[in-house]
Amino acid sequence: MTTTSDRPLVIGIAGGTGSGKSTVAHKLATATPQGRCAVIDHDAYYRDQSALSPAERAVLNYDHPSSLESALLAEHLRALRDGHAVEVPIYDFATHSRRPETRRVAPAPVIIVEGILVFVEAAVREQMDVKIFVDTDADIRLMRRIRRDLEQRGRTFTSIRDQYYATVRPMHLEYVEPSKRWADLIVPEGGDNKVALDVLLGRLGRVALGR
Repeated sequence: MTTTSDRPLVIGIAGGTGSGKSTVAHKLATATPQGRCAVIDHDAYYRDQSALSPAERAVLNYDHPSSLESALLAEHLRALRDGHAVEVPIYDFATHSRRPETRRVAPAPVIIVEGILVFVEAAVREQMDVKIFVDTDADIRLMRRIRRDLEQRGRTFTSIRDQYYATVRPMHLEYVEPSKRWADLIVPEGGDNKVALDVLLGRLGRVALGR
């Protein structure tokens, strides 16, 4: 068991789809010494839909908080804070199912957890020491999402467009945008905001080095 003073600093990074959350998380993680920072993506905790037909999977609302197993994420964050390694799921976005294998994440002085809905569930939010909301204009976020889903997730433009109007935009307005009120820091323009990143890196550097 770790003592309170030994517990890692848990940083939550939220924001709309395509806001630059992953870029901020990556820049913060790569700027800390190797082995001193762990990153967990909330998207890895999407519920396994392999029991459903492809047609049934295609019409589910993946932008609603219920689509994610946030209770498991909260459990994993508690375990990491107590000094225990966890097995993070690996999610296949092309098939909407979890892979048989998992990704082992060991405790580290800094733990970063990012996702559009990480501030929505109180059980997850309560495990965070610092909460950052990445705030980026909707048109920029949409273009980034289109490119990502086309290039990385095997989607068609039609499916991306239909999902955006059916669930992405409505859920952003209902859940993501209101979750901004929980943020300790709001970072406009994500990874392009050098001033904000420099401030955050200064704090992370001291924690990662045990100062």
